[in-house]
Amino acid sequence: MTPIGTPGNRRMAMLIDGDNAQPSLIEKMLAETSKYGLITIRRIYGDWTASNMGGWKEMLQTYAIQPIQQFRYTIGKNATDSAMIIDAMDILYGGGVDAFCLVSSDSDYTRLATRIREKGFFVMGIGKKTTPRAFVNACDVFVYTQNLVPQEPPKPAPSKPKTTSAAAANNNQAPEPVEPPEAAAPDPLPLLRNAFDIAASDDGWAFLGTLGHHVRQLDPGFDSRTYGYKQLSSLIRAYPKIFTVRELKTADGNSVISVKLKE
Repeated sequence: MTPIGTPGNRRMAMLIDGDNAQPSLIEKMLAETSKYGLITIRRIYGDWTASNMGGWKEMLQTYAIQPIQQFRYTIGKNATDSAMIIDAMDILYGGGVDAFCLVSSDSDYTRLATRIREKGFFVMGIGKKTTPRAFVNACDVFVYTQNLVPQEPPKPAPSKPKTTSAAAANNNQAPEPVEPPEAAAPDPLPLLRNAFDIAASDDGWAFLGTLGHHVRQLDPGFDSRTYGYKQLSSLIRAYPKIFTVRELKTADGNSVISVKLKE
């Protein structure tokens, strides 16, 4: 079977490590995964005799998730990993799907994600920000669970007080764009610049969708929500001194957004 690469017709297997996932986020995880394809397989792995799996039990029927029992044969060891990996390989070679979503923050799934990608299948990961970088980079897309939780909008930097004369002089001027907020996350500009260099055409413009594709290729864990913006276009517009944004309406009423790096 030849894997299918477009989100509209991808068939996805969502495999959840119950020991390393939050049941309260299952609805948001399903919604996020659905952006990349149709979820045809939904399975969660864990020892259902253990107390820590109690939060998942009421979610199984509601969201049509199939529980897979895996006993812990040794105290302190996680047997879920091996069961989930074996299942993933069976699904990979059994056909029926052409994409996977691995929900875990465990580095043990790094080789699994790599192996699936080697077969030409799309791999998505969902986990905490503490997920080892190796696992994040082994996926095509990695979504941090912190970005699935509603956050307060970024607060603009406080404006400097103006003198009366300066304020009067600026009465007829358009307000300055809000500068990007200070954040604990790494500065996204170097990554955006590198992605732009790859995406830019001969005229110096890059389609926003193409830019976003190359950003994810360079960093599968990139997410504009990390910086307080729901969309990549909003993050780009937060840097008016760096990027020029052009939005054109097509004949069918859709918008095509292009970006250009200022000299």
